[in-house]
Amino acid sequence: MGEVPTTVARAVPLVDEIAAVIRERIYSHHYPTGAWLRQEHLAAELNVSRTPLREALRRLEQEGLVTHESGRGMRIVSGDAATLIDAYELRGAVDALAARLTATEATASDVRSLRRLIDAQRATVTPWDARAYTKLNVDFHEMIMVMTGNQFVIAQSPILRMTGQVFAPIAHTGPRNAVQAIQEHVEIVDAIEAGDAERAEQMARTHIDRTITELRAEADRRTTD
Repeated sequence: MGEVPTTVARAVPLVDEIAAVIRERIYSHHYPTGAWLRQEHLAAELNVSRTPLREALRRLEQEGLVTHESGRGMRIVSGDAATLIDAYELRGAVDALAARLTATEATASDVRSLRRLIDAQRATVTPWDARAYTKLNVDFHEMIMVMTGNQFVIAQSPILRMTGQVFAPIAHTGPRNAVQAIQEHVEIVDAIEAGDAERAEQMARTHIDRTITELRAEADRRTTD
C-alpha cells in the first residue's frame, strides 16, 4: 500500500483515508506492535499534511490501536500480557453477544457462509499457513458480528482485528491451537444453525476464555522464570 491517493473529488474524507491506510499497515504488521509513529515521517510517507494526520491518529487512539505518551508522541499498542488480557476480556463479551444475536437472525444462507469459512480454515492447517489462517479467523468472527445486524456490535470490529490480527503472532497461534479453535467454531455455528441463542453465546464465550486462560498462564510462567 502506497501513499494516500489524491483525487479531485474524494469519495471518502481525507482523515478517513489516512486512518484506513495506517490501520491496515498495523493489521499487516508493516508497523509492528510497540512501534513509534512519528508524525513527520508519516506525513512524508503518506504525502499528507500534519493536520488530517493528527486527526487520523486520534481516531486510531479511540479505537485502541495507538496510545499517546505525553512528551513522546504516538505509538502502536504493545502486545504485553496485561494489554492482551484486557483486550480479550472485552472481546469475550462482544463475541458472546454477537453469537447470541446471530442465532436469532441467521438464515440458512448465513450458516452456509460460516461453514465455508470453516472449511477454508481447515485447508490452512496442513500445510500450516499462519497468515491465511489468521485472516480467515478474523473473517469468521467478523461475519458473525455483521450477521447480528446490530450497528453497535458491528462497530466493535476494531477489538476483533486488534486481538485477531495485530496480536495474533503473540497469542499462541499454531496448527495445534488452530485445530481446536476450528472445532469450537463448528460448535458455535451448530448452535447458531439450531437457533440456540444461549448455547451460541456460551460456546463463543468459552472459545475466547480459553485464550485468556492461556495468556494468564503464560504471564504467570514469565513471572516465575
